[in-house]
Amino acid sequence: MASIKDIAKQAGVSISTVSYALNGSDKVTKETAARILQIAAELNHVPHAAARLLKKKKSNLIGIFLTDFSGSFYGDLLQGVKDFLSVKGYDLLVCSGSQSRRLIPEGMIDGAIILDETFSNDELLQYAGQGHKSVVLDRELHHPLINQVLLDNKAGATLAMEFLLEQGHDRIYAVTGPKGSYDANQRLRAVHQVAERSYDVQLIELEGDFSKASGAAAAQRIVEQYDGPAAVLCLNDEMAIGVYGYVRDHSELIIGEHIHLIGFDNIELAQFVQPRLTTVDYSMRKWGALASEQLLKMLAGEPVDNERVYVTLIKGQSVSFNDRNYRLNR
Repeated sequence: MASIKDIAKQAGVSISTVSYALNGSDKVTKETAARILQIAAELNHVPHAAARLLKKKKSNLIGIFLTDFSGSFYGDLLQGVKDFLSVKGYDLLVCSGSQSRRLIPEGMIDGAIILDETFSNDELLQYAGQGHKSVVLDRELHHPLINQVLLDNKAGATLAMEFLLEQGHDRIYAVTGPKGSYDANQRLRAVHQVAERSYDVQLIELEGDFSKASGAAAAQRIVEQYDGPAAVLCLNDEMAIGVYGYVRDHSELIIGEHIHLIGFDNIELAQFVQPRLTTVDYSMRKWGALASEQLLKMLAGEPVDNERVYVTLIKGQSVSFNDRNYRLNR
């Protein structure tokens, strides 16, 4: 691979003149710059990213850090981030794993969007203390260089619980999420708050991890214990679909008739489940775009406030369970 020195030698100019031309500086004439760029192309010169970054102190790269890439949750979120950044002249790096975090302190990205529970608060505060700016989607963290763009998890879980109570349910299964997940913990806290206000409701927690497999495992227990109408509130749609699949394939129970199922996130697959899954809806693309907008404002030195993404309840099954004497004839 040709170096700047090689280009300078062939062009008959100084190394600094080549550097100016490659970086679009107006310190060289257009004719000289065009000749240098042509020689660089002929020699297959590839600019050294780290060297350019040290010179410009800007990469035009934004990193989004995710815990993993499993399930169908992340697609719309990433698209929202990418669409907004591309209009503003930025590219997106999608990162996961501890080694990728070096991009932040090494300054290889201009800013970070964090949806990764494996980051500790202390680590993010340390990066902020070094001058690195970020937007967090998965925690409440207060620092001038950290902005929060959070889902209104409390409102979503409250809407779901109140809807089930309106349907007459007095026994509700809550399939939880990963213990380290901010969203899961906020949703579960709201579920408990509503249940505590309703003295005649039995709330049964079943452990989940946001995967379809954990939803199916929870459904197995529900089917084994079934003796009458029950509601199942899954703290995400992936688990709700796991519940649906297990009940359909391994029991005589019918979702929407014997079991009232609710999810959270309104992923695309939830729209094709029959009967239509009741779920908490919000725009993942808007969430991603808003996080990107906030981060770019911070990079430009503009003031920002913490933001919240609001939610609504999409109602699927409309069967009422107010008849407490209903039992499945098995």
